[in-house]
Parts: sequence; structure tokens; C-alpha cells
Amino acid sequence: MHDINNLEALGLPGVFVATTEFEGAAVAQGLALGFDPPRVLVAHPVQDRTDQELVELADRALDEVIAALTGAGEIG
Repeated sequence: MHDINNLEALGLPGVFVATTEFEGAAVAQGLALGFDPPRVLVAHPVQDRTDQELVELADRALDEVIAALTGAGEIG
């Protein structure tokens, strides 16, 4: 979250990507930092997934990440 805040301060777009389990923590940290970056949430958990499952998870989230980076659509 701090990295995204730093990127935004430099005028570069950033997107917070996390699992659904961490949505509340992301919102709280954003509020503590004083900003609400675009975020994309993926299915939880990720640590026990195979490489192929992670690729599929990333593929499913890709359009949403691109939309968040380019400002196309409502994300988060």
C-alpha cells in the first residue's frame, strides 16, 4: 500500500492486488494513509495453489487490473 501511495505521488498509476481475505485491511490501511487506491481482489487463498492455478487466477484478474490502471470503469 505504501508503494502504491509513493507511485501515485510520482504521478504513476498503481493498483492494490490482494485476496478477498484482506479487503478490510486494505481499506483500513488506505484510510490511515489518507487515500483510496484502486484495488483488485482475487480468490483466497493463494499459497496452496499450483502454478497453473495462479496463472488462471491472474488471467481472470488481468482485465480488471488494466481497467484500474487506465481509469476505465469503476474498480474496488
